[in-house]
Amino acid sequence: FFLSQENTIFFLLFSVNLLDSRTVMGDLGWIAYPKNGWEEIGEVDENYAPIHTYQVCKVMEQNQNNWLLTSWISNEGASRIFIELKFTLRDCNSLPGGLGTCKETFNMYYFESDDEDGRNIKENQYIKIDTIAADESFTELDLGDRVMKLNTEVRDVGPLTKKGFYLAFQDVGACIALVSVRVYYKKCPSVIRNLARFPDTITGADSSQLLEVSGVCINHSVTEEAPKMHCSAEGEWLVPIGKCLCKAGYEEKNNTCQAPSPVSTVKKGKITKNSISLSWQEPDRPNGIILEYEIKYFEKDQETSYTIIKSKETAITADGLKPGSAYVFQIRARTAAGYGGFSRRFEFETSPVSVAASSDQSQIPIIVVSVTVGVILLAVVIGFLLSGSCCDHGCGWASSLRAVAYPSLTWRCGYSKAKQDPEEEKMHFHNGHIKLPGVRTYVDPHTYEDPNQAVHEFAKEIEASCITIERVIGAGEFGEVCSGRLKLQGKREFPVAIKTLKVGYTEKQRRDFLGEASIMGQFDHPNIIHLEGVVTKSKPVMIVTEYMENGSLDTFLKKNDGQFTVIQLVGMLRGIASGMKYLSDMGYVHRDLAARNILINSNLVCKVSDFGLSRVLEDDPEAAYTTRGGKIPIRWTAPEAIAFRKFTSASDVWSYGIVMWEVMSYGERPYWEMTNQDVIKAVEEGYRLPSPMDCPAALYQLMLDCWQKDRNSRPKFDEIVSMLDKLIRNPSSLKTLVNASSRVSNLLVEHSPVGSGAYRSVGEWLEAIKMGRYTEIFMENGYSSMDAVAQVTLEDLRRLGVTLVGHQKKIMNSLQEMKVQLVNGMVPL
Repeated sequence: FFLSQENTIFFLLFSVNLLDSRTVMGDLGWIAYPKNGWEEIGEVDENYAPIHTYQVCKVMEQNQNNWLLTSWISNEGASRIFIELKFTLRDCNSLPGGLGTCKETFNMYYFESDDEDGRNIKENQYIKIDTIAADESFTELDLGDRVMKLNTEVRDVGPLTKKGFYLAFQDVGACIALVSVRVYYKKCPSVIRNLARFPDTITGADSSQLLEVSGVCINHSVTEEAPKMHCSAEGEWLVPIGKCLCKAGYEEKNNTCQAPSPVSTVKKGKITKNSISLSWQEPDRPNGIILEYEIKYFEKDQETSYTIIKSKETAITADGLKPGSAYVFQIRARTAAGYGGFSRRFEFETSPVSVAASSDQSQIPIIVVSVTVGVILLAVVIGFLLSGSCCDHGCGWASSLRAVAYPSLTWRCGYSKAKQDPEEEKMHFHNGHIKLPGVRTYVDPHTYEDPNQAVHEFAKEIEASCITIERVIGAGEFGEVCSGRLKLQGKREFPVAIKTLKVGYTEKQRRDFLGEASIMGQFDHPNIIHLEGVVTKSKPVMIVTEYMENGSLDTFLKKNDGQFTVIQLVGMLRGIASGMKYLSDMGYVHRDLAARNILINSNLVCKVSDFGLSRVLEDDPEAAYTTRGGKIPIRWTAPEAIAFRKFTSASDVWSYGIVMWEVMSYGERPYWEMTNQDVIKAVEEGYRLPSPMDCPAALYQLMLDCWQKDRNSRPKFDEIVSMLDKLIRNPSSLKTLVNASSRVSNLLVEHSPVGSGAYRSVGEWLEAIKMGRYTEIFMENGYSSMDAVAQVTLEDLRRLGVTLVGHQKKIMNSLQEMKVQLVNGMVPL
């Protein structure tokens, strides 16, 4: 029932949301009266994004009068607002025995108020907007189908005279589910016409009213005839009247006056075999203050691969060039109004290398080729002599070649070809690429001799001029991560995330950086981060992806501790599992599935990300356990992958179980402050993470299934998706929680999340778990010793004034851990 992305962007140009219940995280703050009337139910939409749903179905009872009151809604100065309702309603004919009392309509009211605390008034003070009826109702036969037709009704209210209002929905005996409520007003958006700027204008109170708006001439322009436009009630500008003209000395270009004329004179300076220095004069008509110059250059006849340099001076030196080669240069100036046109092409040539040096250099390729051929021949001979057993990425001669190329490493095989797993038997090699029969398969970009070929095969090249970088939002392994906007031809501008490759990169860093794009470009799924394209033909080199407003899942959960319903959390987990099923079906093993590598957008849709082949795992030097093959994220990795580097979809399932634990504990660090060696030892001995607080038993059992030591006993991702779908369709199955005794029996009893050892005082304990703010409250209420603290219950915490759910969980988890250690004689209280 959502608009397509393109339609949504177009629609939002003319309307502004005051309320959208689908996008509100946490409690809406609505009130039901009486309390046993309207009931809030956690649901997910067709894309498994969590939504608020209110339901009531008292059709068998006489004289129903159930009210649902919204919180106060500011009208932001609008005098006419619109209410869009999406709902389902049951056909009374499908309710045997209820025909005498059943209704198929409900009522909508509003009450204007300047007071945010003014909704508790009498029913007769609310003004009726309309009686709402359904175009389509559902019957008992439709209940088995999860996706039912939604009714959409829009009503408008006006003129409004106060700062805000409340909405109310009255049920008088219908069986109804209110799926979403969106309140908005319409406006004519800010625009420039005929060199005049017209501001954002809220539409009038009447549906036929036209508002006359005066425009203001843009910089460096003057009024010829007073510019005016009319804003319609639908948020559309009508034909402009009057206009502005650019001042003398300024030219009109793209609806602006300031753009400078092109640079006309360029002189060459010092030239070496690897660099060319240039200088130039300011444009004849700068039309304003020159802010900077942009210099574009490329090797002659190689125009598709160019470099951009920006300079505030009228001189630059381009280095890193090839000896004895011709280069083409073009320069343009930028003022506050934007860039002018590029200059004509200026061609200069670097100095050639000396004859002696050239002669010496000519011998190098011959030597390199000779050595390479010798190594390959030796590897092939050794390969035929060996048994042909397989290791991680190749068999026979490939393993021998690795042994020759890296003699200091010992390459071991965990099994013979005759004992391959069923997963591996499905794999075939075709032109050096792994293929799975019957499905689209992932192609490892490292199998390409030329990495650039893989990038251009799987990723679209984007012109740098189409990208606007707005701000830095983080740092990646290879450079900065920025947010910005992308404007492609024929499409509207939209937000994107941009990874940049830092200056001074090596060829290997460039290859690894673009390798992630070569991987990402092969995936197309709503729960996998989408690659828009790459910039490789100019600097900086960039990877452009869709923008995820809420960032990484672990950070997002920590910021919103305790703010979501269980069904919302399960919706997030379902999205992650769906993305992993897609990757598994393609034959791709992620190896680093963790909440930090899941991104989440404003609709709470989770998407799997981080497909880099060389990952920086964490700043903590203990966060990765180094083996012969590289670094491993211990806390998220299956035992067989740690011990034998055996990475499969089954090891990704283990990691998914850890992600489930992270989500249900709102971003808690797995295994807390235990060292990696302690984690390895504990897991090998059969210990597993305890259930998070208030976790449904069905979810914790799924976690334990994912953590089966025998990888063949773990569920497949398609089974996980199916299981989560069943839980979502039956929310009552999530009401049974893991009880306290089960939590204790499953704890990692030899380790404490806040560090081992006894606490000398209540204050020391609270400070250790970063809850020191409650020390005075505990002491004032008689909890002055650790013995007394050990008896604290959740109700006691609430009575003490610890009302934040996240703080309650942190304190109760710490107490549970200490009790377990006490049982094992480790911590004297």
